[in-house]
Amino acid sequence: MRLYSGTSDLRAMQALTQRLGPRDARWHIGELVWYRYATLPPAAPGRAPEDLDRDPSLPTALWERDGEIAAWAWVDRPAELSLHHDPAYPELVDEILRWFDETAQGDRRTVTVLDAETDLIDALRRHGYREETGTGDEEGHHDEDPFFIHLRRDLAGLPEPVVPAGYTLRPVRDERDAAVRAAAHRAAFSRPDAPSKVTEASYARMMGIWPYRTDLDWLVEASDGTPVAFCLVWPDEHNREAVLEPVGTDPGHRRLGLASAAILGALHTARGLGMETARVAARGDEAYPSARATYRSLGFRRTGRNVDFVR
Repeated sequence: MRLYSGTSDLRAMQALTQRLGPRDARWHIGELVWYRYATLPPAAPGRAPEDLDRDPSLPTALWERDGEIAAWAWVDRPAELSLHHDPAYPELVDEILRWFDETAQGDRRTVTVLDAETDLIDALRRHGYREETGTGDEEGHHDEDPFFIHLRRDLAGLPEPVVPAGYTLRPVRDERDAAVRAAAHRAAFSRPDAPSKVTEASYARMMGIWPYRTDLDWLVEASDGTPVAFCLVWPDEHNREAVLEPVGTDPGHRRLGLASAAILGALHTARGLGMETARVAARGDEAYPSARATYRSLGFRRTGRNVDFVR
């Protein structure tokens, strides 16, 4: 086991995720980049860029077997664990959970997995974890507890993107768009009690990390040039599956089909690059139905859900 030290370890984590395939796992190679780098804190004066890769709020470890990465895990402080492991090494789950106990803060522990990761779920139960949320109905709904579902669609037969009069759809050009792209994200996702952590600096840095591509990062601009909706798609050329992360619309411009247009613009490009399927994670509970409805209107269908196990 070793602690995460930089983008070379990110590539090792991505290699494991790519090797195991996206169908029965929570993570895609693009989501690893977005989650780890889009919300990094700004560099303090005199702080080396490499220090950002060792953010103490996100301790991360990798496990190696026979010369290749067999598992990785990180802890969102105080005590939320995400992990991915090769089922050929089931004993690694025990090691990961011991490391989690040593690294987490407080008494409560939470581990989030995909419902298809049955071997991992069995191991969590052996370690005394229990499922926190209900199973929901056949559509993945649950009345009280927030959770995420995975939705997929084949990229054949995509409709063409359409925006209303006065709006413009385009891909990101280069790092010069980092400021407006980050501003659009903050407008879509910030709340008074939870401002977005995405900044121009963090977005620009993320743009330099594989497999980010500007031609898969799409914006809708209002008539004054303000970006008001967006979709970022990440490609996995090995598995030919793209993932949407993130997608959003400024609250003042919602219900106009702008996010749908950005999604379709990005997915048409992804299909041209050889992607055959696309996946997105959306809230599955009734508190946030709009994003789920947008994806379903574009042909995405539920294929799995994230489940929290607690102890």
